[in-house]
Amino acid sequence: MKKKTGPFKKLFILTGIAILIGVSIGSYIAVAKGVPSIKDLRHHVAVTGTRIYADDDTLIGELKVEKGIYLPLKAIPKDLINAVVAVEDSRFWKHKGFDHIAILRAAIKDILHVRIKEGGSTITQQLAKITFLTPEKTLTRKIKEIALARKIEKSLTKEEILELYLNRIYLGHGAYGVEMAARVYFGKSARNLNLSESALLAGLIKAPSIYSPYNNLVLAKDRQKTVLQRMEEEGYIKPSEREKAERQPLQLATLRGGVEANNYFIEYIRRYLEEKYGEDMVYKGGLKVYTTLDRKAQMAAARALQVGLREIDKRKGWRGPIENRKIDAEKELEKKKTGFQIPDSLDITTGIVLKVSHNEAIIKARGVNGRLSIENARWASNIFDPRTGKTTQIKNFSLDKILKVGDIVKVKFISVKGNKLELALEQDPLIEGAIVAIDPYTGFIRALIGGYDYSRSEFNRALYAKRQPGSAFKPVIYAAALDSGFTPASIITDEPVTYPGGPRGEWSPENYDHKFYGPTRLRDALAYSRNVVTVKLLESVGVNRVIEFARRLGIEGNMPNDLSLALGSMTTTPFELCSAYTVFANGGVRMKPLAIKYITNARGSVIESNEPEGEQVISPEVAFLITSMMEDVVNYGTGWRVKALGRPVAGKTGTTNDYRDAWFAGYTSDIVACVWVGFDDMKPLGHQETGAKAASPIWLNFVRSIDSGDPVGFPVPEGIVSYYIDPSNGLLVSDPSQGIKEYFRRGNEPKEYSNRRSIIRNLIEIRPDYD
Repeated sequence: MKKKTGPFKKLFILTGIAILIGVSIGSYIAVAKGVPSIKDLRHHVAVTGTRIYADDDTLIGELKVEKGIYLPLKAIPKDLINAVVAVEDSRFWKHKGFDHIAILRAAIKDILHVRIKEGGSTITQQLAKITFLTPEKTLTRKIKEIALARKIEKSLTKEEILELYLNRIYLGHGAYGVEMAARVYFGKSARNLNLSESALLAGLIKAPSIYSPYNNLVLAKDRQKTVLQRMEEEGYIKPSEREKAERQPLQLATLRGGVEANNYFIEYIRRYLEEKYGEDMVYKGGLKVYTTLDRKAQMAAARALQVGLREIDKRKGWRGPIENRKIDAEKELEKKKTGFQIPDSLDITTGIVLKVSHNEAIIKARGVNGRLSIENARWASNIFDPRTGKTTQIKNFSLDKILKVGDIVKVKFISVKGNKLELALEQDPLIEGAIVAIDPYTGFIRALIGGYDYSRSEFNRALYAKRQPGSAFKPVIYAAALDSGFTPASIITDEPVTYPGGPRGEWSPENYDHKFYGPTRLRDALAYSRNVVTVKLLESVGVNRVIEFARRLGIEGNMPNDLSLALGSMTTTPFELCSAYTVFANGGVRMKPLAIKYITNARGSVIESNEPEGEQVISPEVAFLITSMMEDVVNYGTGWRVKALGRPVAGKTGTTNDYRDAWFAGYTSDIVACVWVGFDDMKPLGHQETGAKAASPIWLNFVRSIDSGDPVGFPVPEGIVSYYIDPSNGLLVSDPSQGIKEYFRRGNEPKEYSNRRSIIRNLIEIRPDYD
């Protein structure tokens, strides 16, 4: 039985409404006088902002006041227009700017909830808000909105209002207006949208982030159904058309293969332009900016980072489904899906579990039913609790122990076997990362990815995340030592050592494995990332000298003036470290990093031009020797995974205390790239998540995607000579068969011969994973 409303509550509501109406009328008269003029709306002229082009002159982004791609109303499908009107403002064609009925209904709800809960805004009011006002929910803003709506209705036709609205409304993932949204979500023009697609776009207006099919396809489909039902109720479509549109699978574009891959780089360009030219010029000046970005490299970097971060996250364990919803699973399973196409296998999407057994589950994703086998979810046998940071393992793992009907989960499309779509279980990672790639010979920035997903976080970690590089800084110390007279064959004894003083008293540095290896050549010490040898080397070279050397390479971060610098205790950014490594790759020449080649103004005149600009900051010989030593980091040291590239690579891993940061910086003869992985809040990545294990596979996958396949090595400068040495003491040997080849700066080679009669040359290949 329905509970009756008490007399006092009725009186309270009526009194509240009367007061609200009275206050609103008085406030309207006072506020309406100060609303802005809308005369410019009728004569719409799109203001030309800044267009940004990749290195191949392909348009990759625009900076302008009026975002989106303008499309005349006559070019917008009738289904899309009707869908928006039906769900957003069904009385649009009848009211004069604001809907008394909708406002009264909203006012009652606001009074009952004692806050501004529901807006009751018409399309005209929404246009007024997005054009002239702020999104705040206040009574003053609402009154201004109504006043503006009345002015707009007097000045423009309904068709003109709708055209402006459909071209300005925000629809998520950086898409303003229906044309840009159609391209982002479906990879085509809004002109070509069908009824099903039109209903989905219309449903986004209420809450783009919540109803995005990329964020939650189940909610997106539910919202789409609501729109279609409203269209049927308003007489725009027949029941049969609604049912057909509801059943039609959505052919979504691959989001991470679209505009979002370039957003971190575009934001970098925007900041530079605004600082140099001012906002008016950037957003209204018609600039054209021709950049150094390689679209293939940028896409490869985005994908490599996303895949790599998901793999690291899965090693921590399954965090459980996103949510659970009540569904009619049998009805969903009976529906037949035909004519679907497989989305990008590297993109993940939301699905809902329809059926689950011990070994497999049926999951509906993007409108089609797919099969998840236990093998493609085996990683979820480890359960991770983010609150405690602990992982527990499920004994006798089966899918029905982690999934149930109605669970909302992330999945990846992997293959089609007959009529069966095969899926893999996924989850969005909590971990973050960054990739920077620079051409060492020009300084051109080829790729710049500042995080897992720009729509999730706009913070550009590639440029602004100042983190400790750990052992990725060691090549700087070893190069400074080579510059000071040391050689790759120089011997330092790896043994226990204690240093007095300091804020924590005595300090006894240790190697990662807590072992000591006795007399060690610098080449091996760098390859195996030996901490004790590096500390003693830094002590011999001098901290101040190493800091000065690092500054020459372009490292500007704060550096402690003590021996902890040997373990990478300073701070730097992925961009800065990548730039420093380009000096080693380019024969000691430091090229100024360039993101922009040239800029033209609205008249086509060049107003800025940047040519590659370099300076010899270290000798070619030192650059070659440290490169040769870092090649062995890959050949048999901590960077061994990168050896799979199948061509000469030089690089270095890096891991900080408690596995808080994982790095790999390295280069081929074509490109220098740096990968960083970590949590924004400095939490540990997890046990054994080193630079070798967490970062170097991302680097490998990225460079492999853009590699030319030509195994070109690193050129040897004229000032370099080679001799065969005894690996146990670094001295010369007369019989090459009794030694190993080593490189030296001419005049800096050993002068003595080893007196050992027999040298063991069979080196056992090990694959250290500790750095």
